[in-house]
Amino acid sequence: MSGEVIRCKAAVAREAGKPLVIEEVEVAPPQKMEVRLKILFTSLCHTDVYFWEAKGQNPLFPRILGHEAGGIVESVGEGVTDLKPGDKVLPIFTGECGECRHCKSEDSNMCDLLRINTDRGVMINDGKSRFSKDGEPIYHFLGTSTFSEYTVVHSGCVAKINPDAPLDKVCVLSCGISTGMGATLNVAKPKKGMSVAIFGLGAVGLAAAEGAHIAGASRIIGIDLNASRAEEAKKFGVTEFVNPKDHDKPIEQVIAAMTDGGVDRSVECTGNVKAMISAFECVHDGWGVAVLVGVPNKDDEFKTLPINFLNERTLKGTFFGNYKPRTDIPGVVEKYMNKELEVEKFITHNIGFSEINKAFDYMLKGESLRCVIRMDA
Repeated sequence: MSGEVIRCKAAVAREAGKPLVIEEVEVAPPQKMEVRLKILFTSLCHTDVYFWEAKGQNPLFPRILGHEAGGIVESVGEGVTDLKPGDKVLPIFTGECGECRHCKSEDSNMCDLLRINTDRGVMINDGKSRFSKDGEPIYHFLGTSTFSEYTVVHSGCVAKINPDAPLDKVCVLSCGISTGMGATLNVAKPKKGMSVAIFGLGAVGLAAAEGAHIAGASRIIGIDLNASRAEEAKKFGVTEFVNPKDHDKPIEQVIAAMTDGGVDRSVECTGNVKAMISAFECVHDGWGVAVLVGVPNKDDEFKTLPINFLNERTLKGTFFGNYKPRTDIPGVVEKYMNKELEVEKFITHNIGFSEINKAFDYMLKGESLRCVIRMDA
């Protein structure tokens, strides 16, 4: 099939908020520095839902969504030397070119060439889509478009992983779980015995809690407006649950009272700017560190008093848990293989590709953390 167009099934988003349509599409061969992947498993992330609903961004349709997945390399384009057909891989929504200042820095994973671009619906090599139907282009999403049996991605957005890793499990490490876990382990860096507050207990927040658990935190305080998340959060190491609705004073004051002046670390995973401010203001003076993970509305402003910084609190932001996609994600998969990390508890549903719209229903009803979609069913 190498060098030829492949006809396969894809779930196409044709208009905002309408069910995806399973259609036969044509997938062109990979061009320079691209690879064509056979997707075996994909999962639904809230980012897919957000762009499917087309709320607050430039809508682009028809489009093939999907960015959390696992598959194998089908063919490689010109110039690709580090991947070959048959390699087991995770496509990643952001990349690592290996050449720019960010890639050469130990401190950054924000590649100049391949960092996330939510507006782009084409490949960067030639500004064209590799997907079409009846001669009409279908747009890409996040450079991955994994809701298709075959997809074309830039080789810098592909993590080559352990050939023994089960793709139906580790596919969920390609976005949300690595984002949350990395925010705690790589950025907040709690020491053993510290207290950690996690704002928002969706999949990313629970992964952040799991990171705190792995780091040996003594108290992990989960904060969420949904009381039904309290019980499930215990599986991820959360020791105490706080619902801001149950209190008549600001949540940062509630947490300060619980922790003798504030938590040692906090990780914010909601994207709500008020929660971001609370996450910063609830850390202890002198050594407290707050990390922002959630993505706010583009016009939101973060307001706090400068004295909070002068009293030696630190505020940090993170993107994709500070993991470099090609360099670091294979190591996260190894953590799973070595039983240092459990991903099964994040996977609440498994369905076949023909039922993909059910995954959206589960997510919208708040019933799922991760729904894994088997492409050959």
